[in-house]
Amino acid sequence: MSRFVNVLRSWLVMVSVIGMGNTVQSFRDHGFLSEKVYTGTPEFVNGLQARAFGIWTLLSAILRCVCAIDIQNKTLYHVTLWTFVLALGHFLSEVYIYKTATLTIGILAPLIVASVSVVGMLIGFQYIAEQQESMGARQKKRN
Repeated sequence: MSRFVNVLRSWLVMVSVIGMGNTVQSFRDHGFLSEKVYTGTPEFVNGLQARAFGIWTLLSAILRCVCAIDIQNKTLYHVTLWTFVLALGHFLSEVYIYKTATLTIGILAPLIVASVSVVGMLIGFQYIAEQQESMGARQKKRN
């Protein structure tokens, strides 16, 4: 497996672990979201919204971790890529459309992680496709 794909797998695991930590914070204290993420309108954040955010984050973290384990699975890879696209779209819309968040470190961090992840996964897709083609060619030679 190429070095880039191994780095991507490590990145996905790291992002997954961070997401699981954010899930715990969302369930433990919904003030986390109003103080760090949705600072534009903290009065909109309540326990229900925090738990929904936590479940969404947990689901994304699980998908990312499973993708890191089985990175050759194209369907799983695409679904994982979409978790980052959706996160990017969500946070950008909260800042620029709904104005519920401001550009603080609590928003910049997920925006940077989602952006880097989208780019990395798009690049990684090319490496994985090349690996699968070379594996297919080797199997044809054997037969």
